[in-house]
Amino acid sequence: MRDALALAVEAARAGLDVPVGAVILGPDGSTVARAHNQREEQRDPTAHAEIVALRAAAAAVGRWRLDGHTLVVTLEPCTMCAGAVTVARIARLVYGAADPKTGAAGSLWDVLRDRRLPHRTEVLGGVLAAECGALLRDFFAQRRATAAGPTAE
Repeated sequence: MRDALALAVEAARAGLDVPVGAVILGPDGSTVARAHNQREEQRDPTAHAEIVALRAAAAAVGRWRLDGHTLVVTLEPCTMCAGAVTVARIARLVYGAADPKTGAAGSLWDVLRDRRLPHRTEVLGGVLAAECGALLRDFFAQRRATAAGPTAE
């Protein structure tokens, strides 16, 4: 999670997109892929950290099935990302901050453990949640302050 958090911090410093970092670990624990949100950079609504990392991992291992791999991400995945995790056959998801508005790994929906799907992913949430959540809260507070502009006295 520290590696994913470092990626999110880098993204926060750039200020372009919501600071979310993702790392995919192979079955042996080695890092296969690393990414951060790139929606603004790529002008692509699907360029969430998880999707970018999944694409990079599939390219690195030479197949789309990522059996035995672990996705570590600083924010609970949305439904799009949870669906991609399921399709990629990711074995386990570790996430930091829960997302009560769009989270699909237990907060709002539980796509990854839905018994109707052919693959279920082991989910561990809340890892370094305070740090991951603080980074997101600071990012949005700064965004709101910038959008509000200077206050008149």
